[in-house]
Amino acid sequence: MDALEPGSGRAAAACGWNFIVLMSRQGKIRLSEFFSSYTDSEKRRILRDIAADVLPRQAKMCNIIEKGEFKFVYRRYASLYFVAGIPQGMNELIVLEQIHLFVEALDGYFNSVCELDLVFSLHKSLMILFEMFIGGMLCESNKREVLNCITEAESLVEEMAKAGEDTSSQLDDGLSFHEQFQLGRKPGRRGGQGGQR
Repeated sequence: MDALEPGSGRAAAACGWNFIVLMSRQGKIRLSEFFSSYTDSEKRRILRDIAADVLPRQAKMCNIIEKGEFKFVYRRYASLYFVAGIPQGMNELIVLEQIHLFVEALDGYFNSVCELDLVFSLHKSLMILFEMFIGGMLCESNKREVLNCITEAESLVEEMAKAGEDTSSQLDDGLSFHEQFQLGRKPGRRGGQGGQR
């Protein structure tokens, strides 16, 4: 029985990854991106299954776990597990190579990526992921091209920032007071939100 029926909502990702999760050995999620639509409870179940099925495995065990309608294909690099959820019919060896390619791109950008790079520069890790994968399918396999695009995007952001102005204040419009406080910024008032207190 084909688990990816055309009406299931996940048929679009039948030729690519359904999701990717980067998890530490302690079970902390460092990055997760779902390329197919899942409810919040399904996402929590998937993350729980990854922690229960992948983390306790020995180093010499198979890197592929069949789990319901998809398979977990994973590789461990230092203290991080890179886990891709793929449809049943997809080639697992190609997925292992795609994971390795993503890790090489991260290594190229962060100069030997570590868990702290993902924690403190999650947005840059996601930029690299989205530059390489669209809808779960590998679209750019040239690491140099990916890194050039990321560098170009960063230079555009720097160019758009006004000279002598705090660039973090330009980002505050999308953040709540709590998020600004967590980032160590002093939350400011937004214009047009009422009078003085």
